[in-house]
Amino acid sequence: MNSLLSFLLLSSFGLGAGHTRCRSSSCGELRISDPFRLKGDPAYCGLQQYQLVCDGNKTILDLNPGKYYVTEISYNDSTFSAGTLQVVDDSLASGNCGLPPHSLSYSMLEGAGYYSAGQLWASFVNCTRMIKNDMYLPVSCLTGNNTFVYVIVSESAYELRFLEPFCAYSAMFPITAAPINNSALEVIKLFQKGFTLICMSDRSISLHACLRDAKSMFYEQSSSNRILSQISALVYGAMYFLGCLTYYFSESMTFGIAAALVILLLIMQLLMVLALLGRCVCAPLAVYLFLAYKFWSTRVSIDIVEKFLRNQRTLTPTRYAYTDIIAITNHFKEKLGQGGFGSVFKGKLAGGHLVAVKMLGNSKCNGEEFINEVSTIGRIHHVNIVQLVGFCSEGSKRALVYECMPNGSLDKYIFSSNRTGARPFTLERLHKIALGVARGIDYLHRGCDVQILHFDIKPHNILLGHDFAPKVSDFGLAKLYPKDYSLLPRSAARGTIGYIAPELISRSFGVISHKADVYSFGMLLMEMAGGRRNADPRPGCSSQDYYPSWIYDKLIHEGELKIDNSFEISNVERKLCMVGLWCIQMRSCDRPSISEVVEMLEADVDSLKIPPKPFLSPEEPISVAYSHQDSSSTELSIIPEHE
Repeated sequence: MNSLLSFLLLSSFGLGAGHTRCRSSSCGELRISDPFRLKGDPAYCGLQQYQLVCDGNKTILDLNPGKYYVTEISYNDSTFSAGTLQVVDDSLASGNCGLPPHSLSYSMLEGAGYYSAGQLWASFVNCTRMIKNDMYLPVSCLTGNNTFVYVIVSESAYELRFLEPFCAYSAMFPITAAPINNSALEVIKLFQKGFTLICMSDRSISLHACLRDAKSMFYEQSSSNRILSQISALVYGAMYFLGCLTYYFSESMTFGIAAALVILLLIMQLLMVLALLGRCVCAPLAVYLFLAYKFWSTRVSIDIVEKFLRNQRTLTPTRYAYTDIIAITNHFKEKLGQGGFGSVFKGKLAGGHLVAVKMLGNSKCNGEEFINEVSTIGRIHHVNIVQLVGFCSEGSKRALVYECMPNGSLDKYIFSSNRTGARPFTLERLHKIALGVARGIDYLHRGCDVQILHFDIKPHNILLGHDFAPKVSDFGLAKLYPKDYSLLPRSAARGTIGYIAPELISRSFGVISHKADVYSFGMLLMEMAGGRRNADPRPGCSSQDYYPSWIYDKLIHEGELKIDNSFEISNVERKLCMVGLWCIQMRSCDRPSISEVVEMLEADVDSLKIPPKPFLSPEEPISVAYSHQDSSSTELSIIPEHE
């Protein structure tokens, strides 16, 4: 072993010859020496990547795409740093209010051979609305024409991953210290002082250069893909690498590196021989065939989703990897709920925002519900529609990341009065929730470039945020249609028993249209007013317990209407009942549109007319099949009619 090391060392001394040191240069009051160099110095002086330009008495550093004046140079001989530069952008030295002319990120500095340690980064963002966030410092001198400019000071050298809605990243720039008064004006003043760039040490640079040249030598000597040729080229490249090190490092250090390199060569040669022998082993082939079979069996479903995601180039929500989902949910630590689709877990994004992560356990129809959810809610931005923050589709792992709704779903509040005897909401709050849900559905029908039909409006799918603001959620059954579509195919019909419109079951009640969501919303209003479910979905339930029928009989007798035996009905409850009865007319043409429903909810109760009696006779039942998904949801499957 010692003879081999000596042979490698002796062979390498000749390869490292020819290097010559040069004297330092100067520009103004600055002394410039290794590793820096002035433009025009001999080629062996300094390093090309640390080249400076002398313009008069000013030293200029060219960092593509900007130029910076060097105000100070210091040298040291540590392991990691060979020197530091204090630089400043001349366009920012005037102190005028303005954005940096060029964004300077950490990756740009690293690519030029510099790094910035112990400094802060100022990130500028443009917003179309005013942002209320302590991290966003307003730049008043640049704000105007419906554009709001903010600066965010942080220790991270990377672009902001999570921005406030209606904001876009603009530029990034390093600063030397935090703003004194935590204001944008102080940040702009810090631009005048410039920032510090740290250069890698001679040893680090030299080691990097030797590795780069040895790699190039390996590819030059490797004439074919044969193992013997690869081994020969590897040995030659290693000898060149050792020869390069003898110039920059001591003989004892080079001897240690040579010993490690010989051991590495022996290991690599052994791996090459094992790789050659492994080609004749049947076990890898069997594993390959098994994996190919598993891949083929799941490829069809995965390819459909991936093809859809590639086509959604303008999709707003962020796509997360499955490892990101694990980190967001802290390894699925806190479970919020369980349904037929899968489970919902509480999560937190890097910026501290709370989210709800819905893991799809059994994606139906080859990913159809997943595609519906992403394509529908991904393009919606409305105060009464739950916001989709991101999604994950990685193999069979699929998840949807929503904004967190801290107060849960509406069903656990409106039906709680059956057990406690008291309403959890004030009548004013109940009216606001009903009006907010109606506005959300109206936006789905008219506010987007396509008509979005939800098909599953029910209390379980109405989530309550802060201050109990309602948001429509769960678009797994939603469908997209052009706005001029008035007749929809019967294959689009799906929903939940107790809320599904009659025309979705039998064509004798009319055509399928946006009025199906109006019917479901009417059922929701009746349940909100009565604090009870409209009917028990189990077979054999008596029609006498059907609340809409009971409330209608009371409405036509003035002065007799009471929700129960002790409390008279209020104007708010009366309005919800009357609007709900209008919405649940059996024929779709007799129902108002959702925009008309919004107007009715905003109007005075005395201006509303009592609707015709809905067709609620139990003698003509509707044939449906149903199955319980969870404690609060029963999904309906349509029984097709014979022609």
